[in-house]
Amino acid sequence: MELKGRVALVTGGVIRVGKAIALALAGRGADVAITYHSSEAEALATAAEIEGRGVRCRAIRCDQRRPEQVTAAVREAEAALGPVDVLVNNAAIFNRTPVAEATLEDWDAHLEINLRGPWLFAQAVGPGMRARGAGVIINIVDIAAERPFPGYLPYCASKAGLVALTKGLARSLAPEVRVNAVAPGTVLWPEDYPEAEKTKERGRTPLKREGRPEDVAAAVLFLVEGSDFVSGAVVPVDGARSVV
Repeated sequence: MELKGRVALVTGGVIRVGKAIALALAGRGADVAITYHSSEAEALATAAEIEGRGVRCRAIRCDQRRPEQVTAAVREAEAALGPVDVLVNNAAIFNRTPVAEATLEDWDAHLEINLRGPWLFAQAVGPGMRARGAGVIINIVDIAAERPFPGYLPYCASKAGLVALTKGLARSLAPEVRVNAVAPGTVLWPEDYPEAEKTKERGRTPLKREGRPEDVAAAVLFLVEGSDFVSGAVVPVDGARSVV
């Protein structure tokens, strides 16, 4: 699928990896809608950057734990820009939740935002994509879906579920819609991540460094434009960390 003239929707496309993805799509000529939960100032700044690339942008506030807000966000995006051709489910939370300390609220929040939210967005755009005969959905997962981090199990479980959802949607929405996932390794550290742990993680990674948000964005571009015969795949972007 050529991106020029298309419409893309990137959830959580305001900061960090989501912003890099939104800017990359805009750089290929797509109009881009981005959703955010509370970062309004960052959303407006990112929208201005996207528009600076000569395309249209719509920043939309959305709490994807609420189904009615997901539906409203898709309607707003399509009213402003046109039917969604590409959906990137990026929005997620990643909170430390040791087993002995994790609460039911921790569990529910990760599953609702990281797994149910992408499902709701896919439900909202998938039928239209099929009716128009083409569409691409990309879910941002994590290598921790297969190699869980002990202190982040609700997060890891939500991403494992998203891998399963990716493969199921690839079958259910075919042949009109392709559905894939990108699984980053260490790309951006959490703000409170200890330096000693960063050093250890780099040492465990065959490429001996962390990745960049642009690495993830490049994988997204490939899955949209690089081949129309890739669906149901999970592409690791992790410096070979997942094979060690």
